[in-house]
Amino acid sequence: MADNRILVIDDEAIVRVSCQRVLTPEGFDVIVVPSGREAIDRLEKEKFDLVLTDLKMPDMDGLEVLKTIKSRWPELIVIIITGYGTISTAVQAIKLGAFEYIEKPFTPEDILNIVKKAIASAANDA
Repeated sequence: MADNRILVIDDEAIVRVSCQRVLTPEGFDVIVVPSGREAIDRLEKEKFDLVLTDLKMPDMDGLEVLKTIKSRWPELIVIIITGYGTISTAVQAIKLGAFEYIEKPFTPEDILNIVKKAIASAANDA
């Protein structure tokens, strides 16, 4: 568990910081980036176990990030974070291969539970 690497993509610093504050003490190696393009650059150079990505971002939205990840790194777990909680977008994200969908504002427990569930599910599939 201690070596699980998580990439957090969100254009809001507060979300990046809060994800880091919640996940790092639990033994996750958390890297944060402010944009989808930067995330894809990081993914090309480094291995991650899970990606948490915001849905609405200026340069490349979360669905675009999700599609890129699923086409290039299909085994990578992606969780979508959104403040624009529409059912249709949630369904679309899941159909595109997102593991789960979490709405802002989320509690530390929300984010931790969903990340642990995703990591456990990946371990069971392996």
